[in-house]
Amino acid sequence: MTEIDDRFDRVRLLFPDHLGLARGKYLPARIAGRGTGHCATIWGLGYDRSMVPAPGSYLLDGLVDVVATPDHDTVRASWEDDVTAIALADIALDGDPFPYAARHVLQQAIAAWEDLGYRPQVGIELEAYVLEADDSSPRGWRRLQNPRAMVYGTGIANDPGGVVDDIMRTARRTGFRVESINAEFDESQYELTLEYSDALHAADDVFLFRIMAREIALKHGLDLTFLGKPFDDVSGSGIHVNFSLADADGNNAIHDVNEADGVSLLARQCTAGLLEHHRALVAVTAPTVNAYRRLQPAQLSGFWANWGYDHRCVAVRIPPERGQGSRLESRVADGSVSIHLAVAAVLTAARLGVENELECPPHESGDGFEEVGTDVCAAGNLSAALDDLEADSTFVEALGADLVANFVAIKRAEWDRFVEAEGGFDPEGQVTDWEINEYLPYH
Repeated sequence: MTEIDDRFDRVRLLFPDHLGLARGKYLPARIAGRGTGHCATIWGLGYDRSMVPAPGSYLLDGLVDVVATPDHDTVRASWEDDVTAIALADIALDGDPFPYAARHVLQQAIAAWEDLGYRPQVGIELEAYVLEADDSSPRGWRRLQNPRAMVYGTGIANDPGGVVDDIMRTARRTGFRVESINAEFDESQYELTLEYSDALHAADDVFLFRIMAREIALKHGLDLTFLGKPFDDVSGSGIHVNFSLADADGNNAIHDVNEADGVSLLARQCTAGLLEHHRALVAVTAPTVNAYRRLQPAQLSGFWANWGYDHRCVAVRIPPERGQGSRLESRVADGSVSIHLAVAAVLTAARLGVENELECPPHESGDGFEEVGTDVCAAGNLSAALDDLEADSTFVEALGADLVANFVAIKRAEWDRFVEAEGGFDPEGQVTDWEINEYLPYH
């Protein structure tokens, strides 16, 4: 990109780091196309700004620069004002794509599917809580008080201050394709769903949408959190990654009219891959200490390695739509996940099922609460999940060994900080102050 539309005087250039957080700079529009340097040691930072000599951080190699260059296809009007543009950046080191960058890894995951003759399509469902200040609470905030809210609620009773309404209208004005927004299960929790699109575009949109939604909440004097389990006594917040695969003719290859259930062999192999690599997938898509409070049995969170037809107590759900609406829904991801990495991991696990012609196990026939047809499940904490990830060499190599090495090093350090502060992890215990202080400012 060499020029920016002359209605903009600056560009907010952003990219997701190894934690899924938005890093970047404001650049004058006249020179934004040149790109700009950032210290690669960003990839060595923890949430607390501690630095880990992780692969890709170059902490012990001079703290070198990577270059962020705007991706022309991502330029859009900002929600901030009328003269600011937003753009996502490609990250390079010495002219080559930076292998530790999640957006690059997603591009590789998409390309691997394209080599097989398919174009991944993705739709993403988000869940989040709106928070308000509370001077009586030691944490300084509480869930927004809207006692008239109800499941699938809309209107002022569910959004008394209009913050969710503002998010939806701003999304439309700035080019986000919202599919639906409604109150979720618990008071002050909302579901925000964007429409299907090509996988990279879908991940880019969700990455930016989460930033926008939170910044709008802050302008209202509120906050909005996607953290997986910020409260002990109510539901957690996850991210559901829905995907389908378009063949060379544009047909949805998840559907097969000749099958009694309308589900193709390709879809079954994708499902088998997601279940075969379930434990490794958990580590990548539930990437915080806090995530393992949500990822528990009977919590509709994808804890078990199972699948089902229109079954919300499984890891891989096949919704009832058929034809062009056919899709697979991965329900494992925690709300704190790096969205580009989550989509890359789901697409990679599914592809491995196809390439290795894995056989899909029987669908879940139990209720998913007390009756489950598998004994394969998620790890009980972040440390054990990282062990599972490192043990799955097939998945690691397919996703990107460089990125995984960085991820594991950063997350091991994160776990160590937690253990040093709290002594250990009890999945049935209360959410600790450490978790809130570590994650809530960023998720």
